Amino acid sequence: MRLAPIAAAVAALSAASAFAQAPAASVTAVQCGHLIDVVHGKLLGASTIIIEGDRIKQVLDGTRQHAGANTIALGDATCMPGLIDSHTHLTGQMSRASYSEQFRLNPADYAIQSTVYARRTLLAGFTTVRNLGDNANESIALRNAINAGLVPGPRIFTAGLAIGTTGGHADGSDGYRWDLQGDPNAKEGIINSPEDAWKTVRQHYKDGADLIKIMPSGGVLDESSSSENPQMTLPEIQAVVAAAHDYGFTVAAHAHGAEAIRRAVIGGVDSIEHGTFMNDEDIKLMKEHGTWYVPTIIAGQFVMGKAKEGWYPPQVARKAMEVGPVIMGTAGRAYKAGVKIAFGTDAGVYPHGENAKEFEYMVQAGMPPMFTIQAATLHAAQLLRHDKDFGSIEAGKFADVVAVPGNPLDDIKLMQKVDFVMKAGVVYEQAGKPLAATLDN
Repeated sequence: MRLAPIAAAVAALSAASAFAQAPAASVTAVQCGHLIDVVHGKLLGASTIIIEGDRIKQVLDGTRQHAGANTIALGDATCMPGLIDSHTHLTGQMSRASYSEQFRLNPADYAIQSTVYARRTLLAGFTTVRNLGDNANESIALRNAINAGLVPGPRIFTAGLAIGTTGGHADGSDGYRWDLQGDPNAKEGIINSPEDAWKTVRQHYKDGADLIKIMPSGGVLDESSSSENPQMTLPEIQAVVAAAHDYGFTVAAHAHGAEAIRRAVIGGVDSIEHGTFMNDEDIKLMKEHGTWYVPTIIAGQFVMGKAKEGWYPPQVARKAMEVGPVIMGTAGRAYKAGVKIAFGTDAGVYPHGENAKEFEYMVQAGMPPMFTIQAATLHAAQLLRHDKDFGSIEAGKFADVVAVPGNPLDDIKLMQKVDFVMKAGVVYEQAGKPLAATLDN
């Protein structure tokens, strides 16, 4: 009996069932005090969302009754589509102990912790996430477990292992003494040529990833010396993108430095993550190429604060203090220039479940509240290329609905007070209380 083909078939079946959910009530009517129409950028009055199974059947004006429906009356609450975080790391969470824990914890430890982080993320109103990097493909296992209904969590699109070069931000052995470093290779996401790039993308396809994440610049939290130096050649980036697009993957690029951003955009990536030191040439190129930008302002703010508290090794603290003060201003410049922006936070750098603080930072950067909500719904769904399935409350789309008490367009901080969460027709939180029946499966 050949087990490998059977395992591959099971993995393929799991990936194909990315939208599978637990059975929902046949008909549900959600009555909202207000409804945010992200397609047209409007705040509507009282509305009723009619849901059959896991999909929206219709959206009606006013508070309506529907024969035979399970009615959920949300009073004056403002409803909106389920939120999407385009940049998360659900399989870890930084702390003072993180640099030593990597030598004590096993992949299974991180996988189990990820189920807690997934639950917190869902209850914060984020019904879909892009997971952009883990250590041992734990996020693929987490995605599969959520799809199978074994644990509650957001709908996950995961990149698996991030791809980078030897000694770069994706090289997990940075900072190790030389006899522990080993020589990570293409199977582990570390490349040093266009040929390696093709091999690692194909390995990601084999592993069951949903998209590709590359690291063409330095980063903050690894133990190397630079957050912004370019770490992938243009031919290497082009090879990753060519291979990825052959396999139907989009490519997200972690990039702080201007030159790394330039190479990534010219190389054809679909999104730039962080983009801290983006210059005018980068902005022009991103507009020309239609490249998405995912700012992650909250991550910059968080690491800057924790660097002052002594959380990190000296070289990491220095980089955090370089990036933190800049990233909000960059996001504001990109918005004013008309760069396409999707909401993302780098969750895991800061505590999971606090994702919605990013809305406040985006507004401080100069973005209107409606735009920030569109960035976390419609725009993020477009980045994922699944806007036909979710990202707005419209007939035919998945019944992903969240609500806050009041009008977040008047007070964006209300986005941190989500008290109703429905994902694909299943209610996980109501009146601010998690529902054991769905969370415990």
